[in-house]
Amino acid sequence: MSELSQHLDLILRGAVEVIHQAELESKLARSLKDHRPLRVKAGFDPTAPDLHLGHTVLIHKLKHFQDLGHQVIFLIGDFTGLIGDPTGVSETRKVLTKAQVEDNAKTYQRQIFKILDPKKTLIEFNSRWMGPMTAGDLIALAAHYRVARMMERDDFHKRFQEQKPISIHEFLYPLVQGYDSVALKADVELGGTDQKFNLLVGRELQRDYGQEPQVVLTMPLLEGTDGVRKMSKSLGNYVALEDVPGDMFGKIMSVSDDLMVRYYELLTTEDLAQLKAAHPMEAKQRLAGLLVERYHGKDAARSALAAFQQKFQDRSFPNEPDVRLTLGKADLKEDGTITVTDLVAKTGLVPSKSEARRLVIQGGLEVDGTKQTDATATLKLAPGRAYQLKIGRRKFALVQLHE
Repeated sequence: MSELSQHLDLILRGAVEVIHQAELESKLARSLKDHRPLRVKAGFDPTAPDLHLGHTVLIHKLKHFQDLGHQVIFLIGDFTGLIGDPTGVSETRKVLTKAQVEDNAKTYQRQIFKILDPKKTLIEFNSRWMGPMTAGDLIALAAHYRVARMMERDDFHKRFQEQKPISIHEFLYPLVQGYDSVALKADVELGGTDQKFNLLVGRELQRDYGQEPQVVLTMPLLEGTDGVRKMSKSLGNYVALEDVPGDMFGKIMSVSDDLMVRYYELLTTEDLAQLKAAHPMEAKQRLAGLLVERYHGKDAARSALAAFQQKFQDRSFPNEPDVRLTLGKADLKEDGTITVTDLVAKTGLVPSKSEARRLVIQGGLEVDGTKQTDATATLKLAPGRAYQLKIGRRKFALVQLHE
């Protein structure tokens, strides 16, 4: 296999689309021949203080380019963050303050170097070229794009059809992101599939400004631990880079076998053929260990594995449960009983009583080692005695009735 083919294999791993692959191959071939690294850009708006594994799909792809000797640019959109990305939203985003954006940007810089080499990474802020722009400069930039083209964008088109407001400043977002590529003279820009419109604006603006257009490489949006929806803090299906080791390990172990393979593909460079030949439990433990080690170190990964095995594989009740709950008579019905659904809800380990009921019906509750599947079943708790509850696959509560 040629050196170019080897580079392409790594770059295309997990990618959804390349616009255009022939251009990418040409740029890579020229880079190898002339010993000139490509300038590879990915932008992140600091709209929240912490990153999760979904954000790292692009950072890992940057690392692939970095390992191949290219110049990677981690662009912090401190200017675009003030506008708010209209991608995938049905209404205008709330505008962040400059102080919020700056604080979030600091945490990004700390977290990305768990993956990227700080000595080989160029961090840029798009306020460096957008901040000094005059009103005239911004008008000149806006003259490079047409309203009709902007309205082709799915989310703008949908909001217009539904008569939902679109603010003029939202039109500036794709223009500024596109101009970032001009300012940085990007050869390649990475983005999620939802960013395709913005990435293509960059190609068009580069042509207008006399530059060779960048190659656009889109990566998939990583599913959260539920295996269905995009990983998101608001949906509670996320794994944060700064989760404590035990929580990170446990969340990874909770994903399905199919999702585990996807995480391997997008978040590691492990051999997928060997992975598929391994036992799923062993493969999942290895994945959890790799990720905990990356963000917390080897010692933390070993401790997390040992704690997981003691807590879940040995199936013994842990010495330190997640919750110790003491109930009083006021928590019980008149006959001194409590339904298993109410008991689970009172532990606080599920978000609502309806979720507690669903979990019981699906067989996700054990009381003193006995599975409970009748959500209306009642328990008569003896004062002073401790009852061991296993809730779901990885939560434990110790419950007592006050004497």
